[in-house]
Amino acid sequence: MIFFMSTSPSARPHSSTTWRFFPTIPIILASFISGLACYGQSDETRITSEERLKKTVQYLSSDKLNGRGIGTEGLDLAADHIANEFETLGLDTNLFDDTPFQKFNLLAKSKLGSPEQNRLVFHRTSTESGTLPSKIELTLNEDFRPLSVGGTNTARAPLVFVGYGISAKNPPYDDFANIDVAGKILIIVRKEPEQGDPKSKFNGTDPSRHAFFTNKISHAAEHGAAAVILVNDHFGLGVSSSANQRELVETVDELLAKTQGKISPDSPGLFDEVIVSLLNKLSALREKERVGFDQLLGFADAGSGGKHRKLPVFFCHRDPIDRILQSAAQVSLAELEEKIDDNLTPQSFEIPGWLAECESQVIHQEAEVRNVAGVLEATGISPAETIVIAAHYDHLGMGGAGSLAPWTYEIHNGADDNASGTAVLLELAKTFSERKSRQHRLLFIAFAGEERGLLGSGFYVKNPLFPLEKTIAMINLDMVGRLQENKLIVHGTGTAVEFNQFVDSANKIHQFDLQKKPSGYGPSDHNSFYTQNIPVLHFFTGTHSDYHRPSDDYELINFPGMNRITDFVTQIIESIDQAAPTFQAAE
Repeated sequence: MIFFMSTSPSARPHSSTTWRFFPTIPIILASFISGLACYGQSDETRITSEERLKKTVQYLSSDKLNGRGIGTEGLDLAADHIANEFETLGLDTNLFDDTPFQKFNLLAKSKLGSPEQNRLVFHRTSTESGTLPSKIELTLNEDFRPLSVGGTNTARAPLVFVGYGISAKNPPYDDFANIDVAGKILIIVRKEPEQGDPKSKFNGTDPSRHAFFTNKISHAAEHGAAAVILVNDHFGLGVSSSANQRELVETVDELLAKTQGKISPDSPGLFDEVIVSLLNKLSALREKERVGFDQLLGFADAGSGGKHRKLPVFFCHRDPIDRILQSAAQVSLAELEEKIDDNLTPQSFEIPGWLAECESQVIHQEAEVRNVAGVLEATGISPAETIVIAAHYDHLGMGGAGSLAPWTYEIHNGADDNASGTAVLLELAKTFSERKSRQHRLLFIAFAGEERGLLGSGFYVKNPLFPLEKTIAMINLDMVGRLQENKLIVHGTGTAVEFNQFVDSANKIHQFDLQKKPSGYGPSDHNSFYTQNIPVLHFFTGTHSDYHRPSDDYELINFPGMNRITDFVTQIIESIDQAAPTFQAAE
């Protein structure tokens, strides 16, 4: 109000000598107040942006949405909210039958069928293949367990050991080379070679994508396997045993310290709650040592499946496999793993004189889900080319498959994973909707089914709204809500010739402690686009102790950090819009 009064001639008090004799004062005052107003406007805009981020994350991670699980009302509410925001911002949402929704069916639930239809039996077919019984019948949930990542079928076929079930170009290693596994039942070890070795050609101290169950099973299916039997890896069992023994020693030390070396039921007040708790913990640790660490994987722990509906997939204890290998080929699983590690050479072979007979019944129930999209058309010279800006909006619902708190039945709100990325996606849509010019089309899309194996983005690249060959880049926002110590991870910096330059240039202003990862592969939706030879950048603030747990809540989000990331990504998108990147492979 003061600003307009001081600059409007009609508002000036004509009788005032102040205006008459000091005509420059109103001008100076107006400039000063104008500067204050602009300063306030800039600050208010930033606060408003942060408040919008807060509002979106708070809604998407609220209990009302019940964790945004597949096939739930909460996921539908989230999709409707995102669609309404796109429409309010003026994005074109008449994209799929005049709606913003790209619909597809997705596995909602899996359950194990009747025990009689889930069997695993080994048969010795030759007297030359050892002295074991001619039939080894395993017990469901004690010796083996079918996995929901597989499907329903029966098989009776020879057994083949195929190492880690890896088929990789970088590093060059292929367990399926020089062996015919079509129609056979494969034994596959968890993880990957050279674990714990910082000089490994794989990731060594951190599992690479080659260790994923889904990749192993896909390789088996592609090579025509009749069934898959997964077993724990020797290295992992050793790590578990060492950790348990350390914890056992620490618990004993703590117990001795609490009781001053005297553990007696007769000591008055000795067995208080702390002591009882330590004794219970000690008992549990001793039990682990007694039964060993070769635990069966949970039914849904390798994923929810749906992709290989006719391929039985089992998880089995090592002992029966070891007995068969030593009887038939005079070699153990541990020795085979050691041979692979020695020179990174596959040790695949058909096990002589043995076959497996198996049956699995995994019942899958589907639900319709929706990717949600909005478009800002180009105003510049490249209207046919598209930049995809994306985040997934689904999460784990009440837990179950994928939860790192599998013993709980509780809302997994997923504030960081990935209400945070979805909120930044909407803020970017707002930012660019207010820009008057764009050289390229911008497609903003929120994917469903990411937590089930990148299924929403996988569906999109098979059914793209705009041609993939004209899609010049994909920006992925997944878990950007926990910026700590100013560390921001950017994956895919090697997938375009120009990306390092774009990222570094933006960071001169925003000053993050960047961790740049060249590879375009990874367990998020950018992977679906990179495999289509599209340059990708994935922004990520890192995992934390609340990841995939009920405690991933709104109160723990760093909203000023999210605001800074939004500005950083905005600048990078502007660079991509001005100079289309050139794809390059980055393993």
